[in-house]
Amino acid sequence: MNNVNAIDPGTPDQAADQDKVAPAADKAYVAKATKAAIEFESFFISHMLHQMRESTRAIAPDDSPTKDKVNQDMTDMVDNMLAGNMAHQRAFGVADAILRQILPAPLNKSS
Repeated sequence: MNNVNAIDPGTPDQAADQDKVAPAADKAYVAKATKAAIEFESFFISHMLHQMRESTRAIAPDDSPTKDKVNQDMTDMVDNMLAGNMAHQRAFGVADAILRQILPAPLNKSS
């Protein structure tokens, strides 16, 4: 009639026994999560700086050095480097906020 096995509440769940350690307790997981959070913060800061530069270029006069393509490329490169450095210092706290959400409380220490 029905091929579904009945669940016996008296027997412990075997899957629960195998997964006693949460994936967030794994040091490799914490390292990957931290790296990803920092990279996202770097992307966020880089995008913000890029938008600021675009606004500056839009209101600058035509003879402004900010409208020169060579200067634009160099400032974009500097902005990306600055964003990476700021993200590694966790200057904006974006990485910390992400880690607080995905890691258990004892592991989400800001470093």
